[in-house]
Amino acid sequence: MTVLKCGPWSQGPVQLQTLALLAGFDLATLGPCSAEFVHLVVEAQKLAFADREAWYGDPQFVDVPLAHLLSAPYTESRQALIGTEASYALRPGSVPGRTTPWVDREAAARALAPVDSAAGEPTLARLGAVGGDTCHLDVIDAHGNMVSATPSGGWLQSSPAIPGLGFPLGTRAQMFWLREDHPNGLAPGKRPRSTLSPSLALRDGVGWMAYGTPGGDQQDQWSVVFLLRMLHHGLSIQQAIDAPAFHCRHWPSSFWPRAARPGQIVLEERFGPEVTASLRARGHDVLVGPAWSEGRLSAALREGGMLKAGANPRGMQGYAVGR
Repeated sequence: MTVLKCGPWSQGPVQLQTLALLAGFDLATLGPCSAEFVHLVVEAQKLAFADREAWYGDPQFVDVPLAHLLSAPYTESRQALIGTEASYALRPGSVPGRTTPWVDREAAARALAPVDSAAGEPTLARLGAVGGDTCHLDVIDAHGNMVSATPSGGWLQSSPAIPGLGFPLGTRAQMFWLREDHPNGLAPGKRPRSTLSPSLALRDGVGWMAYGTPGGDQQDQWSVVFLLRMLHHGLSIQQAIDAPAFHCRHWPSSFWPRAARPGQIVLEERFGPEVTASLRARGHDVLVGPAWSEGRLSAALREGGMLKAGANPRGMQGYAVGR
């Protein structure tokens, strides 16, 4: 299996880092909705997203040590940090010969402050809403050509279209830090580190699946859990989308006011009280959400001469179509 992601001008490589970290654990022996599975995935994501905060930026402007971050020795050293208890620390890794860039360790304090309810990225128009934002689509044609795309305009929905060009000004500059010493610091002509993160997967070098989701920082959380449940637990494409989902809010958000909630996991209530209690016993700060509230996934795959697709039932806005 080969997973293809956008480069470190997006958050895409965190999915690769998460998968590399989890390759050191026997996930197939764990239930796909077990506390042990959730714990391992979340602890791996904490390490991967900490590296996102420290190292990711437009590689046309900064030297992102991606080969090192994905290397076997580095991954093994990071796997050793995954314990049986929840970590509350933001722990980016070190790179030989490099000073680890600044990371926002004050984000947790901002999580306690009052926040405008409109802050962050609106990822869909819920029932009764009049506007929307990020969407995702996956397409496979009869020849096996695949597309995975996550279009979005950011939250500044008043961004005007330019006469004569036919498209609006980009609003993703909201993702930059106003620090010249940071890989994701604002600079002319530079791409901001976007959360938009479509995915492709190959089997034996041949296109197998296109998948993804809206959701800001949650995109590479929901997507990796979806993929793991298919690969390690034998779930079908629709079963993996429908299964109870979760996300972590441990690291600084990519969106203003960039708050973090160290150790916090948001679970759909369908996990049940036993899983919730077990995670809390491991030290996680667990917030239980509505039964069908996590994830906006869709996917399409080609397998055994068949084309298959699945779409998210949450919010009643996902569609899977074949012809």
